[in-house]
Amino acid sequence: MEDLNNMNKKPHKLMLTNRRTCSISGVNDVLSFDVNEILLETEQGMLMIKGNELHVSRLSLDKGEVDVDGRIDSFTYSETTGYSGKGESLIARLFK
Repeated sequence: MEDLNNMNKKPHKLMLTNRRTCSISGVNDVLSFDVNEILLETEQGMLMIKGNELHVSRLSLDKGEVDVDGRIDSFTYSETTGYSGKGESLIARLFK
C-alpha cells in the first residue's frame, strides 16, 4: 500500500552552478527573502540561503520551483517537524 503522505510530495532537488545561480525544486513556500538571505520551506525542511545580491529570478509555487541568482555563500537546512503549534517564532525554530 502506498504512503498517502508521499503522494503529494514534490521531489526536492538543488542544483548550484558556479555559486552564482541555483535552481531548487520541492519548494512549498518562500517565507522571506532579501539581498543577503532567502528562507524557503521545502519538502526536506527549512532551507536558508545566504549570500550577497541574492535575487529570486523565477518563482513557481504551483510547480514547487525557485531560481536564485547572486553570490551564494551557504545553504543551511533545519527540520520543521515537531515545532508547529508551540508558539515559537520562526527564528527560534531555525536555530534550535
